[in-house]
Amino acid sequence: MAAQFGRRLRRGAATTAVAAAAVAALSASQAPGVTEDAHRGQTSEATTPPGDSSATGDSPYYTDLPPLNSPTPPPSADHPPAAHGDTEAGIPATVLDAYKKAADALATSQPGCNLPWQLLAAIGKVESGQARGGAVDANGTTLSPILGPVLNGHGFAEITDTDNGLLDGDAVHDRAVGPMQFIPSTWSQGGPDHTGWGADGNADGKKDPNNVYDAALAAGRYLCAGGRDMSVTGDLHRAILSYNQSQDYLNTVLSWYEYYRKGTHEVPDGTGVPPRDRSDETPDPSSPPPKGPSTPGKPGKPGGADHGSEPGTTDPGTDPGATDPGATDPGPGSGADGDSGDETPTDTVTHIEDAGTGTLSATAGESFTQRVKARTENSQNAPVSRVRVRFTLIGDTGATFEGGETVATVQTDASGTATAPALDAGDKAGDFVVRATVVGRAVPALDFKATVTARQADRLARTSDEDLICTPGGTFADDVEVKATYQGAAAPGVAATATLVTSVLDSSENDKGPYFKDDAGKPIRTLTNLTTDENGLLKLPELYADDTTGTFLLRITTTGGGTLDVKLTVQAADSETTQPPGGAQGTSGS
Repeated sequence: MAAQFGRRLRRGAATTAVAAAAVAALSASQAPGVTEDAHRGQTSEATTPPGDSSATGDSPYYTDLPPLNSPTPPPSADHPPAAHGDTEAGIPATVLDAYKKAADALATSQPGCNLPWQLLAAIGKVESGQARGGAVDANGTTLSPILGPVLNGHGFAEITDTDNGLLDGDAVHDRAVGPMQFIPSTWSQGGPDHTGWGADGNADGKKDPNNVYDAALAAGRYLCAGGRDMSVTGDLHRAILSYNQSQDYLNTVLSWYEYYRKGTHEVPDGTGVPPRDRSDETPDPSSPPPKGPSTPGKPGKPGGADHGSEPGTTDPGTDPGATDPGATDPGPGSGADGDSGDETPTDTVTHIEDAGTGTLSATAGESFTQRVKARTENSQNAPVSRVRVRFTLIGDTGATFEGGETVATVQTDASGTATAPALDAGDKAGDFVVRATVVGRAVPALDFKATVTARQADRLARTSDEDLICTPGGTFADDVEVKATYQGAAAPGVAATATLVTSVLDSSENDKGPYFKDDAGKPIRTLTNLTTDENGLLKLPELYADDTTGTFLLRITTTGGGTLDVKLTVQAADSETTQPPGGAQGTSGS
């Protein structure tokens, strides 16, 4: 990061004590009973790019800590600014908008991550002081580059140039770039699509680390990598440490995260508080020592004029799975319905009930028509709103929520109901469970049983009427191709089996006559694990004949009852066709 803001440093015992107190408060506010979930199926992407230690290359960061007093609403004519907290709680308008838009985008694309915009704000504060107090243009691009020190191994990691100086202007070594301080290799390499973690957050067709919209979205994607869930304390800490592998960094980010969760407000661009103390700089003797820590405890109620909504929550009454911009998740430890007590809505929940889910059944490859609905209730069986409910898919299944995730967290609406995102059945048939749990409350989970049935076909027909004839020891000239349908429509993805049977009345495998070959070239007379293509077509491998002459039957069956007997004739070149055993001439049925 640039050093334009002075060289004072607040480190040592006092700083550590303040940060530790903030961490203690944050840990206390995290849901009791929330464990290190194993249900993290959103993505399999790596959490850091190969060869790099972190998103920032463990570059220096700003160590300024938030004031001990809680944030207050923005000053007005009746309440002029008086406390330092008023100023520190203000986030420049464009920068704040970038954080919220990034969190909203990830609430749609990766709802299981539950990324709060306040976490992006905390990292942005520590990395660049909110883009140097909001020194950005109307499109969110910094007015001048924000560059970290040269990573040449002198006091920092050594990272030789990876971008020919394109992003950081240095063709010898890399430097962290922009308001979220990405090193070029992280920005341009790795990521879920292997084209880098860089993102286009303002839809201008470019990925620019100097643009706060692009950088904020990239930071969010990076934090959410590997299926991390920010509502799980362990995942939250791992995500922050993936950005910079320093315990002091973790403590500093958490202190700002907790501070912003209590309330923030928007200030004009360019009027934010610039950062002062950087982790690699010599302490300034004139810098006043930090005051002692306040008593750790539950965080206070959000008090800012604009403390936003908790990303990842949804309003089941509108567009399921979409972020509800009007809903405010008070978070663990905040007062319910405006009161200032210690009890939260979550604290009053005693059980979860089925809110009318119905039968959960779908055919493989399709979507469930029913949505999972869970209602949180108190000891009087009254519904409790503003409670976070986590839905987790459990079992050997290919089913996912919309977006390909196996975990989704949703906030209950005014009726106490949380509606999970729509379920996609996947390609694997079988049973699984959707488990609903209350985030931050140890009440019995509620399981919803779901079934995925295999795709079916009720009829099979050959696509050609050519006779299938072969000479002894030869190869059938034409392949067998059939089309599967279900209720008259093409049936794609249907499992099928093909067997050379003994006769129409005897479905046992024939030990002579036509045969297929396995991978080793050996004769086989039964093929399993066949599947119709997207058009319902199934083309069988090449057929061979042994030295036995006569008429034989190939029986093809599918899930759902589709059956077709195909006549195969093996005869000498001058022979006449004989009748199939049992008199069958090729039948189909359901």
